[in-house]
Amino acid sequence: MRVLVFRHVPFEGLGLIEPALRVRHIEVDYADLYQAGAPPRDIGAYDALIFLGGPMSVNDDLPFLHREMEFIRQAIARRQPILGICLGAQLIARALGATVRRNSAKEIGWYGLDFTEAAGGDRLFDGLSMETVFHWHGETFDLPPGAELLASSGLCRNQAFRAGERVYGLQFHLEVTP
Repeated sequence: MRVLVFRHVPFEGLGLIEPALRVRHIEVDYADLYQAGAPPRDIGAYDALIFLGGPMSVNDDLPFLHREMEFIRQAIARRQPILGICLGAQLIARALGATVRRNSAKEIGWYGLDFTEAAGGDRLFDGLSMETVFHWHGETFDLPPGAELLASSGLCRNQAFRAGERVYGLQFHLEVTP
């Protein structure tokens, strides 16, 4: 199994997610489309896609973000699993027609999450124990049409969502390492 991971800056990586993938013999390749001359990617050659965070906004007119949103739409049409973290969740939301905007407050630091009833039976969240998670964002998003809210926080309502069976967006950073 192979996963293609989209980075937006050189210092944003998979963190705790990468060893969890490797122990399951899942190969990881990185796509750094923000870099000039980045090689083209065939997302159809991968079993899943992960879109990581970054300091830019989905609302910035950056060609690589437009390409990534097109990859998201293509992957959804192919029924490929997608995980978006922070900026990645915002990319998914925007690609699916939702609005991304400034949040009422920046959420930076360790904060709790409130899980919805739907998260209890969800295959990604069922059995996970996350009382406090790391946040670093100043923007938020509306839920895409048909998406299901899975988690909220006191400063940001839309913290996690599922769109269909294979697309997840997480505003928080569960990948962060010490």
